[in-house]
Amino acid sequence: MSGFLGSLADAWAEIRVHKLRVLLSLIGIAVSVGALTAVVAISEIAAQAQTEESDRYGGRAATLAVTPMGDGGPVDAEEFHARFEKVSERYGFSHAARFAEGLMVPVQSPEGLRDTYARLMDPAYAVIHREKLLTGREFRADDVEALAPPVIISEPLWEVLGGVPLEQHPTVTLGGAAGGIHQVIGVRPRQGPWDQEKRIDLLFDAYAARVDRLPDEAALRYDIWVGEEDLAAVAPALAMDLRAGLPAGQSVMVDRRDWGASSGIRDAQAMTELILGGIAGLILALGALSLINIQLVAMRQRVREIGVRRAFGATAVRVFTAVLLESLVATTVAGVIGIAIVVAVLRSPLLLDSMFPALVDVPPFPMRAAITGLVAAVVVGALAGFVPALVALRVRVIDAIRF
Repeated sequence: MSGFLGSLADAWAEIRVHKLRVLLSLIGIAVSVGALTAVVAISEIAAQAQTEESDRYGGRAATLAVTPMGDGGPVDAEEFHARFEKVSERYGFSHAARFAEGLMVPVQSPEGLRDTYARLMDPAYAVIHREKLLTGREFRADDVEALAPPVIISEPLWEVLGGVPLEQHPTVTLGGAAGGIHQVIGVRPRQGPWDQEKRIDLLFDAYAARVDRLPDEAALRYDIWVGEEDLAAVAPALAMDLRAGLPAGQSVMVDRRDWGASSGIRDAQAMTELILGGIAGLILALGALSLINIQLVAMRQRVREIGVRRAFGATAVRVFTAVLLESLVATTVAGVIGIAIVVAVLRSPLLLDSMFPALVDVPPFPMRAAITGLVAAVVVGALAGFVPALVALRVRVIDAIRF
C-alpha cells in the first residue's frame, strides 16, 4: 500500500512539474470525454422528449383506451359513465379520464362568432398525456364549481383574442348550448411554427352540466393509465366487465394506445443512441491516440530523469506504476472537468428549451452519462499510460549518462 501511495505521490509531482505539457495534452481528452458524456446525456434527454411527444397522443405507458360504440347511433354518455364508474371501483384506477373530441363550439372573437375546434376532458387527462402549457394551469376537480367555467385555449386562439396575460383573468364568450362567459386559465403552446390551429379545451363536467347530451359528432372515450406491470391482467378483465349486460346494439372496445404498444419507437431510440455513441467513441479514440503519441514523445525527453531515479534505487515496478498513474490521474481529472462543464451546460434552462421545446418533465442529468464519461476517462488514462510505462521500464541507469 505504501508503494502505491508513493507512486501516486510521484505521479502527482510529475504532473505539477510538467503542468504545461500535461495541460496541452489533456485538453483533447477533456473535450473527448465531455463530447462522449454530452452524447449519452443528450440521447437520453432526446429519448425522454420523444417519449413525451408520443405520450401526448397515446398516453403514458401503459394507457388503455375504452371506447363505447353504438350500432348506427350515438351512445348515451351518462348511462355509460355510470356503468364505467361502477366497474372501475373494483380496480381502483389512480388516473382515469373522459375525453371527447370532434366538437365545434362558437367562440366570440373580434371578427364575431367563429366555430372553433373543442375538446372535452377530465383533469387526469393532462397527467396521462403530459399536456404542456405555455402559461397558466391545468384543470382541477374543484373547477366544476366555478361560476365562470374554466377553459384552456391554444396559443393561436389566445393571440386572436388579444393575448391578455392570465394574471388579468381574461375571459372568453362561447355561443351555442354551452354558451356563456368562461375564464381562461391556461394557454397551450404551438407544436411548431406551422401550428395555427385555434382550439379550446373544456372541462368535461362543466360542459356536460350545460347541455342535455353530448353532440352526436363527439367521439367519446376513456383513457386509463394502468402501468405496464398491470396491463396484461387488467385489460381483458376490464373489457369483459364493461361488456357484461350492455344493451343490444352497443359494444365496448378496449385497446392499448400508448407508444409502448409499438416497438418501432424504441428501436428508433436505440438506433439513434447507437449512432451517436459510435461518433462519440470515435472522437474519444482519436483523443486517446493523440495522448499516447504525446506521452511517447515526452517519455523520450525523460530518459535522463528516469535513469537518475533508477540510480537512486527506484524499482522497475515503482517506475512503471508512477508513469501509469501519472497518465491515469491526469486523464481522470481532465475527464471530471469535461463532465462538469457538460453538466453545467446541459442543465441550462435556455439550452433545454431551445433543443427540446416540447419537454414537460425535465429529467435530472443522466447518471449513466456521467459514469460513462468517467469510466472512459479512466480507461483512456490507463491505455495512454500503459505504453509509455513499458517504455520507461526499458530505461537503464547508463541511459541517464548518455542523455
